[in-house]
Amino acid sequence: MSRREEITKRDEELLAQLGYKQEFKREFTPLEVFGVAFNVIGLFPSFASVLVYAIPNGGPAAMVWGWAVASIFILCIALSIAELASAAPTAGGIYFWTHTFASPRWRNLLCWIVGHANTIGYIAVLASVDWSCAIQITAAASIGSGQTYIATNAQIYGIYVAILLSHALVCCLATSVLARVQRIYTTINVCLCLAVIIGLPIATPRQYMNTASFALGSFNNLYGWPDGFAFILSLLTPLWTVSAFDASVHISEEASNAATAVPWAIACSNIIAISLGWAINVTLAFCMGTDIGYLLSSPIGQPMAQIFFNSFGQKGTLALWAFVVIAQYMMGSSCLLVASRQIFAYSRDRALPFSSILSHVNKSTSTPVNAVWFVVISAILLGLLAFAGTQAIDAIFPLAINAIYIAYSITIAARWLGDSDFRHGPFHLGIFSLPISVTAVLFMAFMNVIFLFPTMPSTSASTMNYTVVVLGGVLGLSLVWYYLPVYGGIHWFAGPVPNIGRGDGDGIDLDTRNGSGEKGGVKGASGA
Repeated sequence: MSRREEITKRDEELLAQLGYKQEFKREFTPLEVFGVAFNVIGLFPSFASVLVYAIPNGGPAAMVWGWAVASIFILCIALSIAELASAAPTAGGIYFWTHTFASPRWRNLLCWIVGHANTIGYIAVLASVDWSCAIQITAAASIGSGQTYIATNAQIYGIYVAILLSHALVCCLATSVLARVQRIYTTINVCLCLAVIIGLPIATPRQYMNTASFALGSFNNLYGWPDGFAFILSLLTPLWTVSAFDASVHISEEASNAATAVPWAIACSNIIAISLGWAINVTLAFCMGTDIGYLLSSPIGQPMAQIFFNSFGQKGTLALWAFVVIAQYMMGSSCLLVASRQIFAYSRDRALPFSSILSHVNKSTSTPVNAVWFVVISAILLGLLAFAGTQAIDAIFPLAINAIYIAYSITIAARWLGDSDFRHGPFHLGIFSLPISVTAVLFMAFMNVIFLFPTMPSTSASTMNYTVVVLGGVLGLSLVWYYLPVYGGIHWFAGPVPNIGRGDGDGIDLDTRNGSGEKGGVKGASGA
């Protein structure tokens, strides 16, 4: 038996211990698993999409030092998720872990909340990425027209729908194709970051170059919040850019040597992203000029595009911006790949409407085609917020973070507060595990409150933050469904449903199913 066959067999045995049969082809190499994690972050195009949150809430100082502060907490969250992923690498990811570790009294309800929060979170991630891609395309049109073209929300929405539909076609391809393209995506993303870090200072005219005191110490607060609170609001830029830490977890069942490859992909992708991201922030702070207000009100509609235009001119900006659009498009493709696997896994455990349809794996491509289209249609509907105004559609950005942070917080806390005996996999944090987990949970809980605040202290129906409406509505409806008399999830939902071997009536009991006779805990990869 070859080394590859041995690894594949070990992966399948570990998946069987977790309760599932092998349905996908394990085509993702460790490098490609890293590619998925890094490409879902989509560092530069993501940063370009949400720079608008940092510029008015502190300007250069918030960009540079806000990123540095946020990086500490981002890494804590990523490492906590990586440790769990090593112990139980399954496409179900965080809701599977929640049910495994939480107290028996609460595990079904918490698993239900986490699964639905993760679902709406990834749909919002895809919607925000592809909406940004549509805006970046219209920004290119504005640059090409000499800044005379200004797109309407209807035009942006039409481009947005076209992007989503094209992504659906891509993500219905075979696993081997989806795995190989991650290498192309990663190369373009890294090269784009390096091109900006190196090329922007060289091309920027002297009148737009800033002094060190301005770039590293100037604080511009344009929206009226107290400076400290404005600085905290600016953290949406790094937190949205470097997020979706469980992205590679959801392709665990398609990855080779998943118990090692997935956690290291999470850790390495985040370390590289926050390092490159800080370098980009410093570069922009020195090259963005001093007219912060104009960057926000520019006819181009994208602060990053205006910075490029000031430095590279029309033709140079169009050439570089084309790669930004390509990288953003590729990021959307990776987001849909991950979201469809999350939907597949949650449907496999019968927790979503039409679960039998959504959990179907296409025999020709060995991919969950129905889940792909479910995510795309949901994102198309979510995009209709654009017709309620700019503030309404902008809510998809904090919505993505809030939903995912709710899911992560519950999962990480359940590991320590539940009754199960956690058994780590090959990747573990040792004595640092508890303090890192506590830091991650407290930070996410704090930021979940902060990101429900409006852009400005004085607000109205047209300027309020609609995140609480959308997120509260979705999670509220999911709880209504859970407690619905007779038909509600409380009467039939029992958490993850094994489709191999036997499970007990209260969900999945991994150790008992493996014949160990012990109760509680996950038999991690180190004990497989």
